[in-house]
Amino acid sequence: MVVLGIESSCDDTAAAIVENGRVVLSSVVSSQDNIHARYGGVVPELASRRHIEMIVPVVDEALKKAGVTLDNIDAIAVTQGPGLVGSLLIGLSFAKSLSYVRNLPLTGVNHIESHPHAAFLVDKGEEKEAPSFPFVALIVSGGHTTLLLFEGYTKYSILGQTLDDSAGEAFDKVAKLLGLGYPGGAVIDSLAKEGDPLSRAFPRPLLGKGNLDFSFSGLKTAVLTAVKASGGPLTGQALNDIAASFQEAVVDSLVTKGLWAMRATGAKNLVVAGGVASNSRFRAKLAEAAETEALRLFIPHPKYCTDNAAMVAALGTRQIQAGLVAGPDLNALPTWEGF
Repeated sequence: MVVLGIESSCDDTAAAIVENGRVVLSSVVSSQDNIHARYGGVVPELASRRHIEMIVPVVDEALKKAGVTLDNIDAIAVTQGPGLVGSLLIGLSFAKSLSYVRNLPLTGVNHIESHPHAAFLVDKGEEKEAPSFPFVALIVSGGHTTLLLFEGYTKYSILGQTLDDSAGEAFDKVAKLLGLGYPGGAVIDSLAKEGDPLSRAFPRPLLGKGNLDFSFSGLKTAVLTAVKASGGPLTGQALNDIAASFQEAVVDSLVTKGLWAMRATGAKNLVVAGGVASNSRFRAKLAEAAETEALRLFIPHPKYCTDNAAMVAALGTRQIQAGLVAGPDLNALPTWEGF
């Protein structure tokens, strides 16, 4: 089965061609970072307009790179939510139109649920072990920080989620208050490599509660308080130290809760996905924990950690195989509660 995946949940327009839910024939992502950087975050109206401009050329490029035409496509998978409703509607409208004209099966995908499916992806000609069920998925993206237990490709339960800011959102907001621009994850990761992670005693939220939920708003406030107390803009080693200390607090919280979830469920496979899974310190700490705890750790290639359509096509393939096919009434679901 060859599936066309379409992703437009936020500010990236993406399309991919995936074979049998695993082999990526092409994956194309058009970023809007340069559009939104001046505003310090995503402007929904601007994102929607850019999706309108890019959806056709991005899909065309994905088909071209895969060496296929629409005649070779067996089905279409499109992100239904969660996300910005205007952005979602662009991808959905395009996918529904294409499905109708070409008489192709269509399925709507939960963007957050699709992130762990990136762990199954391989590039053409690549061989890589895939996670086995059951597995715990720690999804750490710009909008969500969530722990799921997967017992099958389309069968999962929620173990815990963020009560306020996500980890990715905290990275972006802290980068903004440090004057580092948007998006902030990569620049904080870079600065932290030259900093002392023990220089500031930032809190590890909810670690004393013993549950599997997350909270990062208090940590963000603690960084803001430290910046104000410094009496001026942070530069040099002071900036590196505060970046390292903030990052360490986030990583400690994520890794600790991930291990708690593994122990609570008895699962031996841990999948970590989402944009923050590209963070080098996070990856290193996860690798250490997996070795200590004798766990099998799966982290997608960084290009499949951030928003992409290959993961949408991967989950979409499994949904279509399970008979989860949508009709022309498929609509955007901007929040997880709609699913």
